[in-house]
Amino acid sequence: MAMAAPSPGTPALPVKNKALLTLAVMGASVIQFLDATIANVAIPHMQTSLNASLDTVTWVLTSFIIASAIATPIVGWLADRVGSRTLFLWAVTGFLVSSMLCGAAAGLGQMVAFRILQGICAAFIGPLSQTILLDINPPEKHTKAMSLWGMAVMIAPICGPMIGGWLTEELNWRWVFYVNIPIGIPTLAILWWLLPSRPVMKRKLDLTGFFLLAVGLAALQLLLDRGQSEDWLQSWEIIIELVIAISATWVFIIHMRTARTTLFHRDMTSNTNFLVATGFMIVMGTVMVALSALLPPMLQNLYGYSVFDTGLLLAPRGFGVLAGMFIATRIVARVDMRILIAVGYFLCAVSLYMMTSWSLEMDWRPIVWAGLVQGFGLGLTFMPVNVMAFATLSPQHRTDGASVLNMMRNVGASAGISLITTVLARNIQTSHQDLAAQVTSYNLPAVDPSSLSERMGDIGGAALRMLDLEINRQAAMIAYLDDFKMIGFIMLLFIPLAYFLKPPKPGSAQPMPMME
Repeated sequence: MAMAAPSPGTPALPVKNKALLTLAVMGASVIQFLDATIANVAIPHMQTSLNASLDTVTWVLTSFIIASAIATPIVGWLADRVGSRTLFLWAVTGFLVSSMLCGAAAGLGQMVAFRILQGICAAFIGPLSQTILLDINPPEKHTKAMSLWGMAVMIAPICGPMIGGWLTEELNWRWVFYVNIPIGIPTLAILWWLLPSRPVMKRKLDLTGFFLLAVGLAALQLLLDRGQSEDWLQSWEIIIELVIAISATWVFIIHMRTARTTLFHRDMTSNTNFLVATGFMIVMGTVMVALSALLPPMLQNLYGYSVFDTGLLLAPRGFGVLAGMFIATRIVARVDMRILIAVGYFLCAVSLYMMTSWSLEMDWRPIVWAGLVQGFGLGLTFMPVNVMAFATLSPQHRTDGASVLNMMRNVGASAGISLITTVLARNIQTSHQDLAAQVTSYNLPAVDPSSLSERMGDIGGAALRMLDLEINRQAAMIAYLDDFKMIGFIMLLFIPLAYFLKPPKPGSAQPMPMME
């Protein structure tokens, strides 16, 4: 059976208490997206407690990312098969249980196993929470629903390092996982009470497509995570992972175009709005998550801010996101959403241009202002991109669409982190060589650096080490500024894509199957 597409004022899935259910869905989204960054600052403390090396402890982060990437493609199929309510409740429950197990882990092996479970559960929470908010709201309120959901997506990863740093310093690193429990338990209770279910459909799983995509994503995530430490194509491991990622992805694309049963509906691959939105999501993941990983070590190592102060300096990005989303929600009915997207990306590029003028002698004000402008741009962009992505997509494809958008944002985040860390490391080396070449007796006529240690003994040696540390500091600053410039250019290049999006036509949504 099928029911007509939701008419104005009528949601696809009516509920008793929409406000309370929305709060619970937001709570689940917050703990899921918070865990993407909250554990990063606690890694050095975990290394000691778990008796791990510097190389192996990174699997605490890598295992979560890979597990989430592999599980994301089957969210839509599994939601249709067992029901969105059942899947979401089990995902939130599993996430809370795995969070407690991560906090109680006694060794690295246990931690990695529990993080894999946590990553699988997180893969279901993101797309399903987005789908639920679309389903319980009438079409004319989808913009507001996406703004609310976007607050969790944008602000939680930004606040993660600050919250994680405070918990690690004041309590213990284990509390970066335990903090999910007080939010998650009441959230789960409300979901159990109010959450409706989408229709259950006995949809066949495309095992071949899932296997190809899972292998391709896993190889890509490993390549991006380990590329810098293994010196990229100088390592056979990275070469093999690159070949597997390209081959599996290419065969998956051919399979999607020719197979009778496919992992995602073929209509999604011909939907212009959806395809363009995935491109914007990749860039958004790069800017939002990759910059969140780049700025904390810069502020701590070069400027000497504490972990908590670093979080406070990054908080204005979150305030900017809130302001941008609030204004976008208010004016979206009167302004073309493509203009909002273009303006938002332009403001992000402007903020990155502001960051290229940072210096080691500045105070906190330029950091705050750049963060506000950047957050405001992201806030203007996020909601219109999501609304336009789903505007021309059939309601029955929402869960699949949400899973693909989440997957591409995660891929963008991983690729962005890998790109900026690689460029940063190489530019530090290049800038160090350039700066060190200028430290000669010609530029320092009062001192000959080459003979300083011989003439002054230990004092001269200490002076040379201090000079080298300052060169390292200046070289790192130059490298960070180069990263900001590169990301800004990427943002500018994507602005014209906004005009490939098509405004939705009234009544374009397709019928959604009714539960038997």
